[in-house]
Amino acid sequence: MAIKANWENANKALIIKMDEKFDYSKVQEFRHVYTELSEPPKEIRIDLADTQYMDSSALGMLLNMQKHFCDKDKTVNYKIINSRPQVARILKISRFDKKFDIS
Repeated sequence: MAIKANWENANKALIIKMDEKFDYSKVQEFRHVYTELSEPPKEIRIDLADTQYMDSSALGMLLNMQKHFCDKDKTVNYKIINSRPQVARILKISRFDKKFDIS
């Protein structure tokens, strides 16, 4: 399964649904999802419901995405949703709960 992205016009939200592994093999595909937008989103939701494995490169990809939009528009709201317990633990240990709303 590949990364799936949906755009919600009403909320100007980008929803990125990750597959089982969020690792270095997803760098190009993940970057392509958010750099090809015609307008900046107001909200980005990263859906990790299917993600069982996440490595440090995934954390870097999330930070690079934030940096990409920070340079353009500082009003983007970032959410990580549907994290499995082991993935949520990685995010909290890495203090990503300070940069992202994690639910």
